[in-house]
Amino acid sequence: MTDEAADAQTSGRGRIADHDLAEIMAAFGLGQAHRAVFLPAGMMNRNWRIEAPEGAFALKEIVDVPVPKARRSLNVLRVLADDGLPVCAPQLTASADTVADIDGRSYCLLPWAAGSHRTGADLSSGDATTLGALVGRIHQALATSGTRLELPAGQPRAKVTAPEAADTEADRFLQVIAALETSTPFDTAAAEALRERRRLLAVHAHQRPADEVPRGPVGWTHGDIQPLNMLWEDGAVTAVLDWDRLAVRPYSEEVVRTAQVWFTTGDGRLDLQRVAAFTAGYRSVMTITGEALADAVDRLWWKRMTDYWQLQWHYDKDDHGPDELWVSGERLLHWWTSHRDQVAAAFTSCP
Repeated sequence: MTDEAADAQTSGRGRIADHDLAEIMAAFGLGQAHRAVFLPAGMMNRNWRIEAPEGAFALKEIVDVPVPKARRSLNVLRVLADDGLPVCAPQLTASADTVADIDGRSYCLLPWAAGSHRTGADLSSGDATTLGALVGRIHQALATSGTRLELPAGQPRAKVTAPEAADTEADRFLQVIAALETSTPFDTAAAEALRERRRLLAVHAHQRPADEVPRGPVGWTHGDIQPLNMLWEDGAVTAVLDWDRLAVRPYSEEVVRTAQVWFTTGDGRLDLQRVAAFTAGYRSVMTITGEALADAVDRLWWKRMTDYWQLQWHYDKDDHGPDELWVSGERLLHWWTSHRDQVAAAFTSCP
């Protein structure tokens, strides 16, 4: 157990009462747990590794999404597992439910998946192609399972934040920082970044997406395919985790966002060779036009230009967990803005 896990284990966030754990195990038809280790990684739900006579399991307390939505996603996992996708089919309760309600709290239990996390820098171009193809297979399987599970269809819109609204929000945070009694290095850097963000907004306001209608096909998507939600072993993906963001989106949106999350380098640029390999892998499985991908690239760039969610966590919620994401995001935004043509080409170069 790491020091972080040990500290969390004894804290309010990581503690789980023995009688609650016993009831959870009984609800899922399992014996007494030998050990429960809190998993501190992740910002939303609480998770533990459970060791029991029947094997090892991942236990999650559902707090970040409504329980009916979590139950829907868990039911989808059962179908995807039957289709041969690398996902963990949830354990069922005695009443054949995927969720157990214990003293007003809701839990799901999944078999523990072997493997380790990898970053985009760990992947070869071939691995990136494999990852892209897997995302394509997931989209295909979700389209099929959506029919079987009667998932509703939808035509999502893509909000385009007005530059004036983004500028106003930047100014709000500048005022918040200016009113602080003492400033930290983060505050000073954030203020400088916000002033530069306002300059970028003024220069590029005319380049924002023209409407809120994304191009290309839409369907059910995972919603958060990032390194912490994927396990690898011997060069293959053993499990795609955390399906709480399952929703209807443009396929191109998930392709572009996934590539950006995986292949942003430590110095704040996109590894365009891996991006191109990933996209080629996806397009070897799914048919999608360069126009749809280019549209998604522009929309994500503008979203990064106008979004301040990390500062909302820091200053509005007093939660500093995403601070480093703000810093890295600002580096990427500036690089991306200077290399927009090259970024678009990496996503659209293959037929």
